[in-house]
Amino acid sequence: MERSAVQEWLDRYVEAWRANAREPIEALFTEDVVYRFAPFGEKHRERGRDAVVNGWLDQPDAPDSWEASYEPFAVDGDLAVATGTSRYFATADNPERVYHNVFLMRFAPDGRCAEFTELYMKQPED
Repeated sequence: MERSAVQEWLDRYVEAWRANAREPIEALFTEDVVYRFAPFGEKHRERGRDAVVNGWLDQPDAPDSWEASYEPFAVDGDLAVATGTSRYFATADNPERVYHNVFLMRFAPDGRCAEFTELYMKQPED
C-alpha cells in the first residue's frame, strides 16, 4: 500500500461517515473485516462487513455535527498507522469535544481494509 492510497482511503472513510449510507461504508472494508472501536474486549469489536456497516448506521452522527481529518503516519506493506482529530461541535446539551485518534490498519491487496483498530483520547476541556 502506498502512502497516497492510504490517504485516499482515509478521505473516503470521512466521506462515508458523513454520508451515513451503506454503499460508501461497504466499499471501505473486506467482507471478513475485524473492526475494533477500542483495542480491548469483544464488546468493542465487530466482525464482518455487514456488522460494521450496521454498527455505523445504528448510531449515525449528523453530518453537520462534526469535522475530522486524518493522515498516514507510517505505511509498511499492507500495514498503516494514521493519526488525526475528530471534533464534535458544541450543542445546547453538550460542549465541544475533540478527540485525538490513532488508527491501526491492515489492508487487503484490493485496497479495502481487513483490520481496523481505533485508539482515541479526548482532549481535556480548558
